[in-house]
Amino acid sequence: MNEVTKQQGTEQAVDVDSLAGEAELELASRESFAGAEDEGADLTPLAVQSMGERKAIIEALIYVSDEPLNAKSIAEVLKEDQSVIEAGIASLVEEFNGRNSGLQLREVAGGWQFATRPEYHEHVRAFLKWKPSAKLSLASLETLAVIAYKQPITVPEILDIRGVQSPSSIKTLLDKKLIVAKGRKEAIGRPMMYGTSKEFLIQFGLKDLSELPSIEDFEDLASGVV
Repeated sequence: MNEVTKQQGTEQAVDVDSLAGEAELELASRESFAGAEDEGADLTPLAVQSMGERKAIIEALIYVSDEPLNAKSIAEVLKEDQSVIEAGIASLVEEFNGRNSGLQLREVAGGWQFATRPEYHEHVRAFLKWKPSAKLSLASLETLAVIAYKQPITVPEILDIRGVQSPSSIKTLLDKKLIVAKGRKEAIGRPMMYGTSKEFLIQFGLKDLSELPSIEDFEDLASGVV
């Protein structure tokens, strides 16, 4: 009797283990099937009903974007013609920038981004002084200014302008993605040339390099932004 009970207990244990294995396989199969359904799901957004709704969606997309957002990217999301999106952006810019608010919608580095108005920058800087931040050293700021206004430029050329070596400053600026390599110069030793990056434009709120301030104002501007 004891032997039979023991045998039944063993069979029951085996059955439990077997069922657990089958359950795992079934769950895995269901998860795989669910994933396939998700991949095949229609992610096309609902049709935009009006110009007002389109502008509201554009505003929301620009707001949540980590980087300046261009019309092409928005058009791909909304599945609409790029010219329609550009018209929506133009209308939104006119409407939004007409408000007497502390924010404005600006074209930055090939896309659109919300930014504080220039007339309130001193107030923003005063607030940000209370927050810890990793500022660039004076050497790095000077190096960045030289690169911004003389690009593309090599390390020896930066040395000629600044009068001091700049390798550590170059490394810092590369780490912060404010500058990028622009290829090698056709000269003795073929030294690497450097120029400012898209991140540089974003950090300084510039549409392109034509909006660079005068070199006299650059270091003061940089100290409040970087």
